[in-house]
Amino acid sequence: MFSFSFNRTIQRLIYALLILGLAWFWILLSASPALAEEGKFLNYSNAQLTGQDFSNQNLETGLFVSAEMRDANFSGANLKNSMFTKGNLLGANLAGANLEGSLLDRVTLYKANLTNAILTDATITNTILDDADITGADFTDAILDRYTVKKLCDRASGTNPTTGVETRESLGCP
Repeated sequence: MFSFSFNRTIQRLIYALLILGLAWFWILLSASPALAEEGKFLNYSNAQLTGQDFSNQNLETGLFVSAEMRDANFSGANLKNSMFTKGNLLGANLAGANLEGSLLDRVTLYKANLTNAILTDATITNTILDDADITGADFTDAILDRYTVKKLCDRASGTNPTTGVETRESLGCP
């Protein structure tokens, strides 16, 4: 019994170190700042963005680390390869947003609208997705823990209109 508990603890430690290592590796690979407009860097880290409208904007590789984004509108935005570590997107609208390859670590997406969002190849760890609308969202090849997948599968439905992938299929739901 002791060895089972010890092995499980070691597995959790290795998992945590792996996620931390991947996060740092991702940061190092994307160290060059994104351009919002020519000559301007797209870095909203620690910014107060509550209620801001970013709909249909190109925010690719943007940094939103520890940003306060309650009720922000990112509908239809291109957020490919963006970083949202420790961000608060409570009630945010991400309907139809492209979050492909993005890092969402320790993010609050409580009651967020992820309808038809593309989250393929995204890393979604320690993220609160309770009461988020995931209808038509595509999670293909996204990194999610099993507990989160199980909770999402309980309410997953729809097909992403852009990728043609069913939400349940993208999550690997039974």
